[in-house]
Amino acid sequence: MSTDTAPEASTAYRAPGRLGDPALTLGDDPRADPRMMAVMRTFGLDAHADDAPMGADAGIDALREFVTAVEVGFEGLFTALAEGAPRVAGVSHEARTIDGPDGNEVTLHIHRPTGVEGPLPCIYQVHGGGMVMLSTEGPLYRNWREELAAAGAVVVGVQYRNGGGALGDHPFPAGIDDCAAGLKWVAAHRDELGITSTVVTGDSGGGGLAVALAIKAKREGWLDAISGVYAQCPYIVGTWAETPPELPSLRENDRYWLNRALFPLLAEVYDPGRANIDDPTCWPYRATAADLQGLPPHVISVNEVDPLRDEGLTYHRKLLAAGVDSVGKINLGLCHVGEILFRSAMPDVYANAVRDVTGFARSLA
Repeated sequence: MSTDTAPEASTAYRAPGRLGDPALTLGDDPRADPRMMAVMRTFGLDAHADDAPMGADAGIDALREFVTAVEVGFEGLFTALAEGAPRVAGVSHEARTIDGPDGNEVTLHIHRPTGVEGPLPCIYQVHGGGMVMLSTEGPLYRNWREELAAAGAVVVGVQYRNGGGALGDHPFPAGIDDCAAGLKWVAAHRDELGITSTVVTGDSGGGGLAVALAIKAKREGWLDAISGVYAQCPYIVGTWAETPPELPSLRENDRYWLNRALFPLLAEVYDPGRANIDDPTCWPYRATAADLQGLPPHVISVNEVDPLRDEGLTYHRKLLAAGVDSVGKINLGLCHVGEILFRSAMPDVYANAVRDVTGFARSLA
């Protein structure tokens, strides 16, 4: 006689994150990397992100004042996260100032490994901050560029004009025009720099600018300056007040460190009145197949518990549909740009991010 018994009923499926439990916080989400959360708890960032204090219709002066205050908080957090990390040995640094597109100056921070014979691939790094805040000169981004250089690349970090904050107020297209000026300078000085190819990379708003630069270069006829694009957690939609059905992460991971209600405020400072909402060099999510066809290879890297995850994945699929070589990847357990934030607590994750970017650059050299 058979002694088999009926299997126990399986646990009912629950949608991930706040789609399954609207009260869930990043600190309670079982997907979040525990090493990351140990750090975030020390800063009180494990609960829901604060509410936005105003709407996008508050007026440009109030929004710029808000961005300036938010920038102070983010710079303080990023500086604290970078504290205690050892400086990278064997990397030289030089700052170059070039002419910008509007009579302004653009500073380029050039890092290279010492004692390494060239030529080497170049990584052109664009800092994050929603295009309206932060700086390439902060210790977190300085460490990131030095690590990339130590892995065997010439790294150029561009200090562009922000839409707001300490380096504002310069709405679109000032920031991307500065990035383009620096990138063209790199292309014109390849022999001096000793480089074989140039990969454009950036995180968050810098990731959005990185993909936008490829579209801009194609439009203006200088695409040969870009060998590839590696975008980390790109911020590219422009209309986050709505929740497009193809972007469930905006609800699933809302208020996991970042409150999606913040995005429309930053967007209004960068693109007042949404005057350029349909221009893919402002908001690359709007790119058509015609905009994307013929672009160089891309990597679109997104993070599992980031509200912005799905806009990056959707952009990757648009690239594929347009015939562009693109690799999409999801970093499990990480918040927005978590791969570059937790160098001390998660050295393996950080080192993997360095290997990914530099390996991609070498593959195109």
